[in-house]
Amino acid sequence: MAVAWLAVTAGLSAASSIAGGVSNSMSAGAQNRRAEQNAEYQRQEAENAALVQNSYNKLVAEAERINYERQREYQWQTAVQNWQYQTQIKDFEYLQSAREYLGSVENTQQQLTYNTVAAQQAQEQEQASIAEILNEAAFQQEGMIIEQLQNEGRAAMMQAGGSRAKAIQSTVAEQGRNAAILSASLLSAGQQSQRNMRDIALSRYADDLKARNAMMIEPERLPDIPKPIKAPDRVFVEPMMATPAYIPAPLRQNTFAPVIQGVGQAFGTAANTIAMGLDS
Repeated sequence: MAVAWLAVTAGLSAASSIAGGVSNSMSAGAQNRRAEQNAEYQRQEAENAALVQNSYNKLVAEAERINYERQREYQWQTAVQNWQYQTQIKDFEYLQSAREYLGSVENTQQQLTYNTVAAQQAQEQEQASIAEILNEAAFQQEGMIIEQLQNEGRAAMMQAGGSRAKAIQSTVAEQGRNAAILSASLLSAGQQSQRNMRDIALSRYADDLKARNAMMIEPERLPDIPKPIKAPDRVFVEPMMATPAYIPAPLRQNTFAPVIQGVGQAFGTAANTIAMGLDS
């Protein structure tokens, strides 16, 4: 009876140990499945994160390329516009200088014409003056001749012999002195007229020289403004592809060991129970 009871007890204890081992094995299997699920979830999340990062990097690279192209085109259009504007300003300034130069040439020509007319008028006045002097001298000389003849006639009628000859000689000498004085006066007037004519010519030359010196220098067209040049294209580097983060494999629990351990415990318990029954 006692042996049978011990056998039953040993069987129950062995069954309990085996059931515990199976339960532990099942628990280890469940933990392994959960670990695999977690690792797979982490791998999926890492792949999704890598995909998101790569998409973002591509968008950033494309946006940078587009912004660069737009900025480059804007700078080019601005450079062309500035070049055209500066060229227009250069042409306008040259035309303004050309107009001023033509105006200066016209003013100089008018001044030279005025100087010529003024000199001609001064020369004509001088010639008129010397002509008036010559005419007056001619009248004086004619008067002197008449007066000489009259004096000679009066001397011939009033005196006779040597006295008459002396009177005539005296009259001739006086007329000769008057003629000499008139000739010297005419010579002096002629020399003064020549000096006046030279002064008129020199004054005109000085006025002409002053007018020419005041005339603007003919403007020269400046060299063309260099056309703008496009900057070299920028070299773009494709963004590096992001790879999923490394997820290590989960540590797996041995599902067979608990069963073996339960069986071992069952045999051990049964053996101890049988040994105890034999001893009693």
